[in-house]
Amino acid sequence: MSTPVHRTPARPSVATLASARQRREGSGSRVGSPSQSSAEHAFLRFQSSVGNRAAAAAVQRVRSATGERAAEGTGTVREEATGAGGAADGARQRKSYRDRIAALLDRFKKNLEPVDNAVKGGQTPTNAALTHQAAATADGALKNDSAISGTSAGGWNLLTEATGVVVSGMDAYKSMKDSRRNETGAGHHTANRRAKTKGTDAGVGAVSSGSYGAAIAKEATKVQGAANAATAAEASGALSAVTGLTKGARALVRVGGATSKYKNLKNLGDANVVNAELLARLDREVHGAVNRAEVARAEVYARLDAAEAHPHEGWQQGVDAAFAAFEREFRSIRPAEEAYRRAVRDTADLSRVQKYAMKKQAAKIGKETVGGVVGEPVKAAAGVMTLVTATGALASNPAGWILAAVGAGLVLGTTGYKAGRAATKRYEEVRHPERWAPEGEAPAEAAPRTDSLKHALKFWKKVSKGERQAMARKIYGLAAGPDVPGSDSTTPELRQSARELLIALKAGPAQHKLDAEAWELTLNDPAKRGGWVKEIAEQLASG
Repeated sequence: MSTPVHRTPARPSVATLASARQRREGSGSRVGSPSQSSAEHAFLRFQSSVGNRAAAAAVQRVRSATGERAAEGTGTVREEATGAGGAADGARQRKSYRDRIAALLDRFKKNLEPVDNAVKGGQTPTNAALTHQAAATADGALKNDSAISGTSAGGWNLLTEATGVVVSGMDAYKSMKDSRRNETGAGHHTANRRAKTKGTDAGVGAVSSGSYGAAIAKEATKVQGAANAATAAEASGALSAVTGLTKGARALVRVGGATSKYKNLKNLGDANVVNAELLARLDREVHGAVNRAEVARAEVYARLDAAEAHPHEGWQQGVDAAFAAFEREFRSIRPAEEAYRRAVRDTADLSRVQKYAMKKQAAKIGKETVGGVVGEPVKAAAGVMTLVTATGALASNPAGWILAAVGAGLVLGTTGYKAGRAATKRYEEVRHPERWAPEGEAPAEAAPRTDSLKHALKFWKKVSKGERQAMARKIYGLAAGPDVPGSDSTTPELRQSARELLIALKAGPAQHKLDAEAWELTLNDPAKRGGWVKEIAEQLASG
């Protein structure tokens, strides 16, 4: 005799079972035993409705599989933790004396910059106005006082600029050595680009230092009442004009680079639109898996109904086979759902980082245009007017110092905006560390408001845990290969879109001196993660 078949009238559908699983996932450990998986819970519901020992056997199989996956997951976490600790130990290297000296000089320069900016934006234009007034009124005492003030202002400017030349030169030399040591890859491109940038900074700074030196000579001759005061003024005006035009030209190049990068990013199209077909396909796959599970479930009930109406030997084997088929189809729903949810999340992240990159380039275009393309040439025009005045023409014309004031105001306004933004980011870095903390890492403890404000005022410190770094990690996670932990489940289509974003950011194979295949291999190497994140962060900030 065969075992009687007992059924309950309620027959939950696959959608009901899936909903139960989703409620289980949403409630976490608040419902039921923590050791039960959502799939196991759904099978138990099915078992209670069917009342067949085939379901019990399936639950046992799912429990075993779940236990194996949990053990594998624990082992993976332990291995990753061990690897992270070893990498941290390997990263602790002592700085060389040259690095320490460069860091000391850099901090010294940054401590000089606030006063230097005040001198450029306030004292220098004011001195120019007083000098004009002294010339117009033939006030010798005022002329002497303004010349003394101008000498001190020029000395401060020269000290700041000369220190910057040394710092930029040392940084350019170090970056050049790094680029030669790393002949290809992200490390090469980051170091090579920095070497060129810092080398240009040193060159422009040298020209600017010459201009400040001439300004000191001009004011000193006024103090001494020397006969060659007009010649010194001519030289100072000429060098000031050359410096302004040089800085303006460099700013124009930066604007061109940022504009090109902005257009490349815009031409990629919105990620939500570009990947709409991918999301639709994955959604259809989820519905297809649910429909196949529905068909398999109906087959189980059909066999149970047939066994109840006509009991016969061997009905158990038929039910077991039907339930095994249902089990396979039901278990295929979860991977399909996870793939769809991951694709939706990755698409949203890709759209977000692309918009962020475009915003950074637009902001760079605005800052360089106001402070460099417009501000510096206006200061150059002021130098030309100084030169004209020194030759005897337009001696009573205030155009020179007015232009100097306007140019200094534009440059100072841009500098103030940058300083304010940097202070805000430093504040958020320690006040809200959880905002941009790396995924999977516990954020640092939030600092009190007073300490956060003190940290915000440390203008010599760079932001190391801000939004830009978080966006760089996100872009790398989307573009990295399947061998990189956390990136293995990214769909090939979204991975390709992220890599196209890297190319638009000028971090592609051409910049890394690699062919496409070798470039992709570097993205699939977990050991190169740090270099890639640094490279992306640099490219987000640069034009």
